[in-house]
Amino acid sequence: MCVCVCVCVCVCVCVCFLRFLRFSRVFVCGSLVVRVFSRVRFEVSRQQMKMRPGEVLIDCLEPIEDTKGNNGEKGRLLVTNLRIIWHSVVLPRVNLSVGYNCFVNTTTRTANSKLRGQTEALYILTKCNNTRFEFIFTNVIPGSPRLFASVISVHRAYETSKMYRELKLRSALIQNKQLRLLPKEQVYNKINGVWNLSSDQGNLGTFFITNVRVVWHANMNDSFNVSIPYLQIRSIKIRDSKFGLALVIESSQATGGYVLGFKIDPVEKLEEIAKEIHSLHKVFSVSPIFGVDYEMEEKPQQLEDLRVEQIEEDVEIEANEPTDAFVAYFADGNKQQDREPVFSEELGLAIEKLKDGFTLQGLWEVMG
Repeated sequence: MCVCVCVCVCVCVCVCFLRFLRFSRVFVCGSLVVRVFSRVRFEVSRQQMKMRPGEVLIDCLEPIEDTKGNNGEKGRLLVTNLRIIWHSVVLPRVNLSVGYNCFVNTTTRTANSKLRGQTEALYILTKCNNTRFEFIFTNVIPGSPRLFASVISVHRAYETSKMYRELKLRSALIQNKQLRLLPKEQVYNKINGVWNLSSDQGNLGTFFITNVRVVWHANMNDSFNVSIPYLQIRSIKIRDSKFGLALVIESSQATGGYVLGFKIDPVEKLEEIAKEIHSLHKVFSVSPIFGVDYEMEEKPQQLEDLRVEQIEEDVEIEANEPTDAFVAYFADGNKQQDREPVFSEELGLAIEKLKDGFTLQGLWEVMG
């Protein structure tokens, strides 16, 4: 009799454990793409200059001078839906990549160009990791406004399509109980009776699953909602909570690392929804939709036609030597007060303390 009881208990424990494993599935999504739209990079590799999944070349401008960092040198400016890329025509390894998410301001002002003299140029102020950089681009061909039109217009299109890329709370998402669709967005599933577990009582609402994002809104108050783009989903889990098993969506650290819980009954439906979101996320990762739609009247050349053969240079490059390429673009506009003076043995006098990562040698090279 005791043996039978023990066997029954063991079987029950095993069944419960297997059920726990079944409903504690974790769908790790990870990073969809290298976030080129939120970075400022200098001297990137040829691989990093290639178009990412979902990235589209909108315009190619040539010859363009990088007046701030490479004055007097002709280059090529690539305008994509996520960033701008400038590289020297003669030395393609001399390049930079600036994501639109880093743009603070774009203006046109007069600049001193070695190729054009006093001329109107495009000024771009950016901010990345609390550091400000300024870029100045000049069109070597006189009388052409295409440089300003391309960059400013595409950046404006990027700014007006943030719903594709950013997690949004309490936005104007719902109209007449229906989701206000974005261009190219399609609803694949609508689930009623979904509880948002953000409060102690939970809020009853509706789920929309599309090809771009997951949206939830409260039935009693449409303005109480959340829009989670697949681009910002870090993981999808089914975990236990005080309300029972729940769908848990974790957002990326770039959006604050939100952990959002949703209760869906029955359990079979909960697992089905989790699988559906994970599958759509995988499809999205292959060909992301960033929402930046802009077409030039004059089509740019294909990237294959724009490739420049690498020139073998009679120089030796030390890989471990720190690069000061970014110093030329540094804009210290956010400095509130002068840094404390320190004695420089190299110069034999007191100077303002340099920021971390800067060297006197590097600054002299920029001035030269």
